[in-house]
Amino acid sequence: MDQPTSGAGPADEADGGAEVLGRPLPEGVRRRVIALVSDAFGGLTVSELPAQLRQYARFTPTRRAKFAGNAMAAALESDALFRERIGERLAQSQPELTGALEAGSPPAAADPLDVAAAAYVLRPVGWVKLVESAGEEVQRADAERADEETRRELEHLREELERARAHTRAETERLRTELDAARKEAESLHRKLRSALSEVKRGEAALRRGAAEADVVRAESAAQLSASESESRRLKGRLGEAEAALEASRRAAREGRSVEDMRLRLLLDTVLDAASGLRRELALPPATTHPADTVDAVEPGRMSPKDIAARALSETDPALLDQLLALPQAHLIVDGYNVTKTGYPQMPLEKQRLRLLGGLSVLAAQTGAEMTCVFDGAELAAPVLLAPPRGVRVLFSKAGVTADELIRQLARAEPPGRPVVVVSTDREVADGVAKAGARPVASVLLLKRLSRV
Repeated sequence: MDQPTSGAGPADEADGGAEVLGRPLPEGVRRRVIALVSDAFGGLTVSELPAQLRQYARFTPTRRAKFAGNAMAAALESDALFRERIGERLAQSQPELTGALEAGSPPAAADPLDVAAAAYVLRPVGWVKLVESAGEEVQRADAERADEETRRELEHLREELERARAHTRAETERLRTELDAARKEAESLHRKLRSALSEVKRGEAALRRGAAEADVVRAESAAQLSASESESRRLKGRLGEAEAALEASRRAAREGRSVEDMRLRLLLDTVLDAASGLRRELALPPATTHPADTVDAVEPGRMSPKDIAARALSETDPALLDQLLALPQAHLIVDGYNVTKTGYPQMPLEKQRLRLLGGLSVLAAQTGAEMTCVFDGAELAAPVLLAPPRGVRVLFSKAGVTADELIRQLARAEPPGRPVVVVSTDREVADGVAKAGARPVASVLLLKRLSRV
């Protein structure tokens, strides 16, 4: 920490001279000065504090002395007005000491460190001598304490040395007794060792004979095991190849049959729903054989998304979307973020998804159409925890695949003839799904329709 080394008070300047410390402020006095300033610090307002000390105004005196010690010492040395305010607080808390210092007769029974700290703050005539004498007094006291501690330590070491010598003598005698017993024990063990060595040599000879016989048996067993393992690996390899071929053929047959069955069933349902709707619309009677049935003519076809476009409706009229979703087996595919960033881009992505999916769930319940909402998941750090609402399929694109490409894949996966409506304002998406036979509509159309939900 920086230590103040000099200073002049108002009284000194009035006398025409300034008292200056000739050496650094003694550490003990410095600690008392910082403690004194820290205690008086709390009685000042923030405006009365120097600018560099205002940040410590709410600290407790202990934390203030710990963290702002250097700053308080520097302000006390350089700011005469701050020092005067601290002196006023000191005069209020210790009137007897401050009165004695101003009178030039510090109390003899007071702690020299307290006297020196108060003198350093108040700066009466002769304050430098009081500070220096306090420092010398502290040094003398420290030296006396050090001498006393050294004498006590020396006496303690002498006692320890005497005890160690006595313990060493007793330990030496004990070790001599143990050494004699150990020598006798060693002689007995040496005799036993010679006898055991002879037994070991005979055992080693028998062990070498047994090892040689075991090596022969082990070599024969290893040869047989190697041949068996080789044959086993060959058989396992052939078995694995056969199982892999069988599983591949089963999977190929199963996947091919499942995809084709699904596409055929979906197309059949579309055709049946279209025929049923057409029958209801035309109010046709049950099919019977009539002469007119033999006349060759053009039969009325079912309505498609392109037929809907021919009607006099604006591309942003929500009624257009209602007519498209009223088609039999209609499938609505939504470019999720394209819609949410068009309608409510200021919301976080999570809330955008929840708001859109909630509206689609209500729309699905109203129209009965199949609905799939696609979000771009290529840059997600982790899977999105989301419970899809009832009636809405939610898909995220895989890494390396954009949501636009996933939408085009969904459109191409539908069988020809099924009404497919794709919601997106992305021109590339609209052109791609149009080539696959789907009807693209703008995101604002869906947003207007959902605002009525």
